[in-house]
Amino acid sequence: MRGGFEDQGSLFSYVDPEDRIPLKHPLRKVRPVVREVLASLNDDFDGAYSHEGRPSIPPEMLLSALLLRPLYGIRSERQLMEQLNYNLLFRWFVGLAPDDPVWVAESFGKNRERLETHDLIRKFMTGLLRHEKISPLLSSEHFSVDGTLVEAWASHRSFRPKDAAEDDGDGSDFRGKPRKNDTHESKTDPDARLYRKARGQEARLCYLGHALIENRHGLVVDGSITHATGTAEREAAEAMAEDQRERSGRRITLGADKNYDTKDHVAALRKTGVTPHVAQNTGTEKRLRRSAIDGRTTRHQGYGMSQTRRKMIECPFGWAKQHGTIRKTKHRSCLRVEAEFLINMIGYNLMRLPKLMAP
Repeated sequence: MRGGFEDQGSLFSYVDPEDRIPLKHPLRKVRPVVREVLASLNDDFDGAYSHEGRPSIPPEMLLSALLLRPLYGIRSERQLMEQLNYNLLFRWFVGLAPDDPVWVAESFGKNRERLETHDLIRKFMTGLLRHEKISPLLSSEHFSVDGTLVEAWASHRSFRPKDAAEDDGDGSDFRGKPRKNDTHESKTDPDARLYRKARGQEARLCYLGHALIENRHGLVVDGSITHATGTAEREAAEAMAEDQRERSGRRITLGADKNYDTKDHVAALRKTGVTPHVAQNTGTEKRLRRSAIDGRTTRHQGYGMSQTRRKMIECPFGWAKQHGTIRKTKHRSCLRVEAEFLINMIGYNLMRLPKLMAP
C-alpha cells in the first residue's frame, strides 16, 4: 500500500549519530587514530592557550574540521561551516552533537591562526606518524623528495616595483617591461615569487611546496613551504633529510629527480650521513654534462629501487591538487600556506590508512 506523506516528519529525534554512519565507511578507521593522536597533544594545546578569557573553539575539533577540507575537497572555510551545519557525517567526525551550533567562519579562521603560530599542525603530523598502528608501515631507511608549485592568491597586476607608490596605476601595463623578484614584489602577497618550474612554461606568482616520503608505502613524513627560487628544492631536501636521519639514528638513502643532481647538493647530503640516490643528469646529445654521482652509487641494486620508488611522490602532489586545496591557495604568507600544505599531506596519509591498516 502507499505510505503516508508527513511534511518535516517528527520534531524530535533520538537516533544516535553512530547508527547513521555505515560500518564500512573509511572514516570509521581514521577517526579513532585521529582521536588518540589529538589526546597525546593535550600538553601542547594547553601551552598554546591562555587560562583566562572566553573559551575558544576546542583545538581537537578545529584540527578535525580542517582535515575534512582536503578529504572532501571543500573549497573554503565558509563552505566547511555550511557543511558542518547539516552534514551528520562531518559532525560525527569533528565531535559535534546534532544540536550543537556551528561556528562563524571568521571566528574559525581566527582560531586557526593559533595552530599555525604554535606549529601544532606539524606536531599533529609527527604524532600521527608515531602512532602504534602507523609507525610499522613506515620505512626508516629509504626516502624520496620532490617539490611542486603552489600558485599564490595574487595576480600579475599586483606584481609591481618595490619602490612604486600605492596609487601608481593599476599595474596592468607591464608588457615589454622586465620584471624580476629582485626589483618587484606582489603588493597583496609579498612572500609570493614570480617563478616557472621548466622551460616553455609561463612564470606565475607562487610558492614551492616540498614533501619527503618513505619508500615502503609512499606516506608523507615531512613537508614545508618556501619561497620559489632556483635552489629552494635542494635546500629544503637537505634540511628534511638531515632531520629524518637524526630521527632514524642511522644512514638513510634519498631518491630524487635530475634537478637535485648538483655537486654541492650531493656533497651536502653525504656530509650529513645521507646517501644521495638522485637521477643522473647527463644532459642531451647537444650539451653533455657530468653527473655528480658515478658508478660507486649507481652500481648498487638499491639505487635502481630508489629510482623506481621515488616516483610515488607524485601521488600526494596530484591528490592534493585534484582533490585537496593546494592547486591555488587562498592563504597568504609562507606560514599560512605551509599550514595548508601540511593539512593536505596529512589528509593524503589518512586517505591511505584504511587500506593499509586492513587485515
